[in-house]
Amino acid sequence: MAVSVQVIYPITEGTTFDYDYYADKHMKLVDETMGPHLQSMVVTKGLAGGPDTPPDFFAVATFVFADEAAMNAALANSGALGEDLVNFTNVAPKFLIGAVIA
Repeated sequence: MAVSVQVIYPITEGTTFDYDYYADKHMKLVDETMGPHLQSMVVTKGLAGGPDTPPDFFAVATFVFADEAAMNAALANSGALGEDLVNFTNVAPKFLIGAVIA
């Protein structure tokens, strides 16, 4: 069964996020470290939380893997990604690991 990892960057007072660095450099690092194990990925930049409501999140990155073994192999290589956080944000990301059901 396919599994996903979502990395969620919440917006709170005083937090910052460099979208250019994230898109141009961090996502290349993702490809280098986890790419061979990924089935697909999508990154969503927060624009709104609803009509006339600012977003609650800077971004959500969703990584899909064929199965848990592929996810575990990717995560085993992901140490450099956590070290790179300070280069684009001061946010402590949240994570959701789950089974892809649709």
